[in-house]
Amino acid sequence: MRRRTLLATAAVTLAAPRIGNAQAAKALRFVPDADLAIADPVVTTSYQTRDHGFMVFDTLYGQDSEYRVRPQMVEGHTTEADGKTWNLTLRDGLMFHDGTKVLARDAAASVARWGKRDSFGQALMARVDEISAPDDKTIRFRLKEAFPLLPDALGHYSPSMCGIMPARLAETEATKPLTEMVGSGPFRFKADERVSGSRVVYEKFQGYKPRNEPADRTAGGKVVHIDRVEWLIMPDTATVASALVNGEIDWWGTPVTDLLPLLRKSANIVLPTLVSTGFVVTMRLNQLHPPFDNPAIRRAIMHAVTQSDYMTAVQGEDRSTWSDGVGYFCPDTPMASSAGMENLTGPRDLAAVKRELAAAGYKGERVVLLAPQDIPSTKALIEVTADLFRRLGMNVDFQAMDWATVVQRRVKQEPLDQGGWSVFQTSWGGVDQFNPAVHAFLRGNGKDGMFGWPVSPRIEELRAAWFRAPDLAAQKKVAEQLQLQAFQDVPYIPLGQTKGPTAYRKDLKGVLSGMPLFWNITRG
Repeated sequence: MRRRTLLATAAVTLAAPRIGNAQAAKALRFVPDADLAIADPVVTTSYQTRDHGFMVFDTLYGQDSEYRVRPQMVEGHTTEADGKTWNLTLRDGLMFHDGTKVLARDAAASVARWGKRDSFGQALMARVDEISAPDDKTIRFRLKEAFPLLPDALGHYSPSMCGIMPARLAETEATKPLTEMVGSGPFRFKADERVSGSRVVYEKFQGYKPRNEPADRTAGGKVVHIDRVEWLIMPDTATVASALVNGEIDWWGTPVTDLLPLLRKSANIVLPTLVSTGFVVTMRLNQLHPPFDNPAIRRAIMHAVTQSDYMTAVQGEDRSTWSDGVGYFCPDTPMASSAGMENLTGPRDLAAVKRELAAAGYKGERVVLLAPQDIPSTKALIEVTADLFRRLGMNVDFQAMDWATVVQRRVKQEPLDQGGWSVFQTSWGGVDQFNPAVHAFLRGNGKDGMFGWPVSPRIEELRAAWFRAPDLAAQKKVAEQLQLQAFQDVPYIPLGQTKGPTAYRKDLKGVLSGMPLFWNITRG
């Protein structure tokens, strides 16, 4: 399939959005990949929601650029009873945006809500007998068994952050999005200025008390130097490039590959890499309904996939910006291995796959593809899939929509004729596929897991074994077994790894790595 093209050379001549220069001088203007479809970071793993979550909510622990977990809202912790009791002590001066103090009971309720949804949180909560607040500053965990990774669970930053909110909000059902955004983070969400599909606004929270330490990703002192941040939703990538070159926006989260040569020509733009582990691209198949409730059909699709087709569609021919031969753990990390990789790297034979599909029992069932049109990379992915499925003789229903609608649709468990779906595609930060603890797509817990809802008791058994592994060597052995099992059960199909930069104006200083973070930034 040919790569989609954009009119890169015309970008600087296109009309940029009308942005008042006086107001732009006061606000940092950022263009995310997509709109903020859901604002509740517990309900969805959308990266826009995660980034929003870190602005509005603070966390008990943070994670630095070495992936070490450090105290954030807590002053520290102690353990008792051979590691089965943890006492976390909140630091002084923590305030919610509504003017109330952050209390231990707020934190306990927030952890309990988050732990029902997050993959690492579920592992923690499976070992919890009770989370309590014996006083206003102490959060107590009583565990069934020792769990040394408790701070790592509470402090891992992606895809689901454990944001602390008032208990009255944390008591909301974990599958029901919050309608009120009250956190204790460094920014306040300006709901009165929210324009769906156009703008999301935040202002500096004057009551925030940062730690007296240098900022390092989500750890350390979150000192805010900018009074206001505006996310501008601008689907037309050429217009975004023009606005960045002309200084009408400050930061473009993920510039498209086609426009990088244009941006590099500007002396006022820098293009650093925020995420050293890149993004792993995935195809998620809905296993609740035919045809992908059949593992043999899922395996057949996997045998048809050529990762380089997807990578070329998204990133172009420059192999320095992508990798294929990617398995179920992020490349070049401890859990990655070659176990079973012939399923993805062996010779591709579509005629053989057609026979494999027929033998598996595919009978022309409709396949609904959720096809976002407003993120060029994701649009390119689904177009490759649609082309592949059609060449395999599948009954493709290509449903075009924006990413915000995909985020809302993908949680639907109903059959296809009631608004359900068969396939959607997304990218995960490599850090979210480091190991089984954080790997939300490498689960087999059915409806207790993420959209797609795969069921695999063996994957769950191996995941539990990884947590019990005594050392890194043992963990690696379990991870190999997990990957082999994933090639049998196919909870999703890996499509490759992309490695692209971000782009922002040269006068922004102090931009942190890992993801779009808006503290520590100054102009100058």
